[in-house]
Amino acid sequence: MPLFPLWGRPTRELALEMIDQGLEATLVCVDPRKVPGELAGRPFDRTLLADLPAGADPCGENGEFHTCVTAAPFFSHPIRVRPGPVVARDGFVFADLQPE
Repeated sequence: MPLFPLWGRPTRELALEMIDQGLEATLVCVDPRKVPGELAGRPFDRTLLADLPAGADPCGENGEFHTCVTAAPFFSHPIRVRPGPVVARDGFVFADLQPE
Protein backbone atom coordinates (compact mmCIF):
# COMPACT_ATOMS: atom_id res chain seq x y z
CA MET A 1 0.00 0.00 0.00
CA PRO A 2 1.48 3.36 -0.99
CA LEU A 3 2.14 5.80 1.81
CA PHE A 4 0.86 8.72 -0.29
CA PRO A 5 -1.89 7.20 -2.47
CA LEU A 6 -2.79 10.47 -4.23
CA TRP A 7 0.74 11.17 -5.42
CA GLY A 8 1.08 10.51 -9.10
CA ARG A 9 -2.63 10.96 -9.88
CA PRO A 10 -3.43 13.62 -12.46
CA THR A 11 -4.49 16.63 -10.40
CA ARG A 12 -7.17 17.81 -12.84
CA GLU A 13 -8.85 14.41 -12.52
CA LEU A 14 -8.51 14.59 -8.74
CA ALA A 15 -9.94 18.15 -8.58
CA LEU A 16 -12.97 17.19 -10.67
CA GLU A 17 -13.54 14.08 -8.56
CA MET A 18 -13.48 16.12 -5.34
CA ILE A 19 -15.91 18.69 -6.76
CA ASP A 20 -18.23 16.02 -8.17
CA GLN A 21 -18.32 14.20 -4.83
CA GLY A 22 -19.52 17.30 -2.99
CA LEU A 23 -16.41 18.97 -1.64
CA GLU A 24 -17.01 22.71 -1.15
CA ALA A 25 -14.03 24.98 -0.67
CA THR A 26 -13.00 28.59 -1.13
CA LEU A 27 -9.65 29.97 -2.23
CA VAL A 28 -8.39 31.82 0.84
CA CYS A 29 -4.82 32.57 -0.23
CA VAL A 30 -3.54 33.20 -3.74
CA ASP A 31 0.00 33.77 -4.99
CA PRO A 32 -0.50 36.50 -7.61
CA ARG A 33 2.86 35.64 -9.20
CA LYS A 34 1.32 32.32 -10.25
CA VAL A 35 -2.42 32.98 -10.72
CA PRO A 36 -4.53 36.17 -10.81
CA GLY A 37 -5.09 37.66 -7.36
CA GLU A 38 -8.76 38.11 -8.27
CA LEU A 39 -9.22 34.38 -7.70
CA ALA A 40 -8.99 34.92 -3.92
CA GLY A 41 -12.42 34.35 -2.42
CA ARG A 42 -13.68 32.28 -5.35
CA PRO A 43 -15.29 28.87 -4.83
CA PHE A 44 -13.21 25.86 -5.81
CA ASP A 45 -15.47 24.61 -8.60
CA ARG A 46 -15.49 23.74 -12.29
CA THR A 47 -15.71 27.42 -13.26
CA LEU A 48 -12.58 28.17 -11.25
CA LEU A 49 -10.74 25.28 -12.89
CA ALA A 50 -11.66 26.67 -16.32
CA ASP A 51 -10.39 30.12 -15.29
CA LEU A 52 -6.97 28.95 -14.10
CA PRO A 53 -4.14 30.04 -16.39
CA ALA A 54 -2.28 27.44 -18.44
CA GLY A 55 0.36 25.75 -16.34
CA ALA A 56 -1.41 26.30 -13.01
CA ASP A 57 -2.01 23.11 -11.05
CA PRO A 58 -5.77 22.49 -10.61
CA CYS A 59 -5.19 21.52 -6.97
CA GLY A 60 -2.73 24.34 -6.24
CA GLU A 61 0.06 21.81 -5.69
CA ASN A 62 2.75 24.29 -6.75
CA GLY A 63 1.72 26.96 -4.26
CA GLU A 64 -0.69 28.74 -6.59
CA PHE A 65 -3.43 28.86 -3.95
CA HIS A 66 -4.69 27.46 -0.67
CA THR A 67 -8.28 26.58 0.15
CA CYS A 68 -10.54 26.26 3.16
CA VAL A 69 -12.90 23.28 2.89
CA THR A 70 -16.33 24.07 4.32
CA ALA A 71 -18.32 21.00 3.25
CA ALA A 72 -17.50 17.45 2.23
CA PRO A 73 -19.18 14.05 2.35
CA PHE A 74 -17.13 13.13 5.42
CA PHE A 75 -18.19 16.28 7.38
CA SER A 76 -21.08 15.77 9.79
CA HIS A 77 -22.41 19.17 8.68
CA PRO A 78 -21.12 22.08 6.58
CA ILE A 79 -19.22 24.96 8.14
CA ARG A 80 -21.33 28.06 7.47
CA VAL A 81 -19.23 31.05 6.40
CA ARG A 82 -19.69 34.26 4.48
CA PRO A 83 -17.08 36.14 2.48
CA GLY A 84 -15.04 38.72 4.32
CA PRO A 85 -12.49 41.27 3.16
CA VAL A 86 -9.92 40.46 0.49
CA VAL A 87 -6.50 41.98 1.17
CA ALA A 88 -3.09 41.96 -0.49
CA ARG A 89 -0.33 41.49 2.07
CA ASP A 90 3.24 40.19 2.07
CA GLY A 91 3.13 39.27 -1.62
CA PHE A 92 -0.10 37.24 -1.40
CA VAL A 93 -3.82 37.92 -1.69
CA PHE A 94 -5.94 36.69 1.23
CA ALA A 95 -9.72 36.26 1.37
CA ASP A 96 -11.20 36.16 4.84
CA LEU A 97 -14.07 33.84 5.66
CA GLN A 98 -16.30 34.86 8.55
CA PRO A 99 -18.58 32.54 10.51
CA GLU A 100 -22.30 32.95 9.95
